[in-house]
Amino acid sequence: MVNMLEWYSLLLVFPLLGAAVNGIFGKRLPVWLVSLTGCGTVFISFAIASAAFFELLRLPSDERAAVQVLFTWIESGDFSARAAFLFDPLSSVMILVVTGVSFLIHVYSIDYMKGEAGYYRFFSYMNLFVFMMSILVLADNFLLMFIGWEGVGLCSYLLIGYYFETRVAGDAAKKAFIVNRIGDFGFLLAVFLIFVTFGTLDFLEISRLASVEFPAAEAGFGVLGIICLLLFLGAAGKSAQIPLYVWLPDAMAGPTPVSALIHAATMVTAGVYMIARSSALYSRAPDAMMVVACVGVATALLAALIAITQRDIKKVLAYSTVSQLGYMFLAVGVGAFGAGIFHLFTHAFFKALLFLGSGSVILALHHEQDMFRMGGLKKYLPFTWLTMATATLAIAGIPPFAGFFSKDEILWKSLTSPGGSAVLWMIGVAVAGLTAFYMARLMFLTFYGTERFREPSRKASHHESGHPDPREPSFFIRVPLLILALLSAVAGLIGLPAWLGRNYFEEYLHPSFKYVLAEGVAHHSGHGLEIGLTLLIVALVVTAAWLAWYLFLKDPGRRAKAIGSCKGACTLLSNKFYVDEIYDILIISPVRRISTTFLWKFTDDSVIDGAVNGTASLMKFFSDHARNIQNGYVRGYVTWIIAGAVFLSLYVLFVS
Repeated sequence: MVNMLEWYSLLLVFPLLGAAVNGIFGKRLPVWLVSLTGCGTVFISFAIASAAFFELLRLPSDERAAVQVLFTWIESGDFSARAAFLFDPLSSVMILVVTGVSFLIHVYSIDYMKGEAGYYRFFSYMNLFVFMMSILVLADNFLLMFIGWEGVGLCSYLLIGYYFETRVAGDAAKKAFIVNRIGDFGFLLAVFLIFVTFGTLDFLEISRLASVEFPAAEAGFGVLGIICLLLFLGAAGKSAQIPLYVWLPDAMAGPTPVSALIHAATMVTAGVYMIARSSALYSRAPDAMMVVACVGVATALLAALIAITQRDIKKVLAYSTVSQLGYMFLAVGVGAFGAGIFHLFTHAFFKALLFLGSGSVILALHHEQDMFRMGGLKKYLPFTWLTMATATLAIAGIPPFAGFFSKDEILWKSLTSPGGSAVLWMIGVAVAGLTAFYMARLMFLTFYGTERFREPSRKASHHESGHPDPREPSFFIRVPLLILALLSAVAGLIGLPAWLGRNYFEEYLHPSFKYVLAEGVAHHSGHGLEIGLTLLIVALVVTAAWLAWYLFLKDPGRRAKAIGSCKGACTLLSNKFYVDEIYDILIISPVRRISTTFLWKFTDDSVIDGAVNGTASLMKFFSDHARNIQNGYVRGYVTWIIAGAVFLSLYVLFVS
């Protein structure tokens, strides 16, 4: 019997093969073969990852790490980097999420992208993304991780800009690419500093050396603190945290499966994964961890506030993603690395489901995305409603759905861990209430109330399209929705809080965090406080959902009055705190003016082009006069000979 722990790196080959086949030959292949290649290769990778996971599970907990070295990649002086992969509890969880959710989204895309001229190109990009994300997750050193890091950034650019003929998609793709480059610069500086400090870039060796060379936490920002802040800059770019979160809402210009895959379940969680992978460094830099926690909770609050006023169904989910990522950074910032990864795990299911469910609604309404042009869809799309309701209950934190357990763990750790505080906990609780409100608002506006989609619209009506009523999607869309709904309902049961049972998820991850510096844990007698706070949060969530029902279904007139009484705040929220406008005034416009006036017109046109053109003009001037020497007249040549002879005679007499 084959031991997949010796062959797990093969899972990278198949998505790359699928990307190559569809990218090179896809235009000439039948649609069914493009679909089979795109989905089948990812499924094989998921099967290999699953087999390797079960092999890892059979090993004793302290032996759960399998490294595969393919070859020495770079070797120069003291520097050496291997093309090697690490399969341990942390990377195994991530690769299962990446390949498993990706496979479901690929299947969903068969019907969603049907009829697209670039169908083969879409699947090629998607397969390439899975390949790059797998490199990022399985890399055993920072340099190889950076290759995957940059690769998913490239794929993100290609997929967001899939509809490149539209300006909105092109601008969104460029915005995502540029903003991520800012974060990548910080990541690269951190890699240089890590090598200078530890003499290696291998994750396991760095963690071991950190435990030996830094037995206690740093006071203030020492070298570890600087490394961690630079890594966090990279994480903030990739995982859309303040101040680099602005690219993710605009990325909704890409197809809905792209939103589900890249901007909900996989790529945007790369920053959280990278910090968890660097937990041995972060646990020894408490000031840097506090920065991570504060930025995370501030991002969660800011994005949740913006989400409550958005009209576009995908924009609501985009800001919800930013907010939930903030929760994950809050967790790792207070040292609850396992809780952060647990929320990453559950979030992948219910947020992918919400995006795919919104795609089902958008298809049924012929690409209408404004929730205020929806309503009453429950009777037409009962299956979509049921699956999205499951995901809504999960993200809102209603027991016993998956999001309840992971969010409850984060909130408890944000209060009781050494790096936590009551302020972080209270903001986290407020975000939980806002999450329940905007998700209930989304469900009520979409599936309940009057059928506003029959009102005149700038887009094609159902009658013009030949379908008077919205219809449920095909088999290829319903199956992924069903599987994700089941996972959203039950996945949290593997991480029960102490007062309900065992947290198998964090126990499984423990070997990956064995070098984390433990500074003591706040202990509480019994579980009374935890149970009481949990019940308080659930009551708040239910109240927030009830408030959304009251304002958007029961008494819409009261909502209009409320908006009128706080018009300024509502305008501020609906315009996203004018962050894009502020960035445009403070950063983009000055950079554009400097680029146009100084770099282009002065430096490029006047200095560089002036030097080149001036040199050419000077040579032309001399050549125009020098050519008169060769005029064809003998008397002229005699004159030049005599002049030369005189010059040489004078030189010999007076100089030599």
